[in-house]
Amino acid sequence: MKLLLLEDDDLLAESLAESLKDNGYRVDLATSLKAAKSLMATEHYVLAILDLGLPDGSGLALLSQWRKEGQDLPVLILTARDTWEDKVVGLEGGADDYLTKPFHEGELLARLKALLRRRSGSMSQELLLNGVSLDEANQCVRIDGGSWQPLTGTEFRLLRYFMHHPDRVHSKEKLIDQLYALEQDAAAPNLVEVYIGRLRRRLGKPIIQTRRGQGYVFVSH
Repeated sequence: MKLLLLEDDDLLAESLAESLKDNGYRVDLATSLKAAKSLMATEHYVLAILDLGLPDGSGLALLSQWRKEGQDLPVLILTARDTWEDKVVGLEGGADDYLTKPFHEGELLARLKALLRRRSGSMSQELLLNGVSLDEANQCVRIDGGSWQPLTGTEFRLLRYFMHHPDRVHSKEKLIDQLYALEQDAAAPNLVEVYIGRLRRRLGKPIIQTRRGQGYVFVSH
């Protein structure tokens, strides 16, 4: 899953991005409103973490603009503004959650997972679709109640994205975009095929179907 992190404190941004990557997320970092707008125009994100005080304007104004444009991705405000009035303004301005600095890393990760579970319609850390159970906390999978199998980091990210977005056609380009952040080297064109093949060997071929000339679909039933 690919996240947008809008934070102008270089040290905090680097530390937070590293922590998110260690927990299976891909992260694109923006340090200004201009950069965030540019990324949102070209990339697809499942969630955004948004600071309010940026060098070129208000993060709250950017959030308001996103909502007016129909951008419905979950947004977590992460800011030093800690009064209850600030929280009310942020939540009424379109944020899905609000966390103040300083914060504990574990709480931030728990809030992100809760937002993503809410978006997918699941309130458990274990996703279950079509006989496939994915344990997001331990990054492992089991089929039809069998034994748990550990996943590699890339297998986990790919399967989690499929299971949060079932019954939709996902192109190779979109899947690569979710697996790799912008600053990384370009992935080999056949990389998605390799990992789709690995997942099919684990799950069974009918679960992830190919739509010729379009991409892949995780079938939920």
